[in-house]
Amino acid sequence: MTVKKRRLGSNLDKVDAHVIQPHEYDEAPEWTAEDFAGADVYQGETLIRRGVGRPKLEHPKQQVTVRLDSDVRDGLRATGQGWQGRLNEAAREWLQRQAKP
Repeated sequence: MTVKKRRLGSNLDKVDAHVIQPHEYDEAPEWTAEDFAGADVYQGETLIRRGVGRPKLEHPKQQVTVRLDSDVRDGLRATGQGWQGRLNEAAREWLQRQAKP
């Protein structure tokens, strides 16, 4: 499978070479106690406590393995990024149609 590399559109060497100037510190807000409470806590390289992070989903997605004909798989992939989500939505719509008498 060929992997497409996303073009960033940024000069990362220039970004890495930038040295923050004193006047740029004003752009960064002061951390509040709430900010610190939601941060990851490390002791050296060891993660002690994970920060707040993304809220838990009510119905998290589960990884499954599905065997599809190659033409179906290729057709889905050809629709571009997000094809798994569109497949999920199509399956949901099909299930809803089956539930109706």
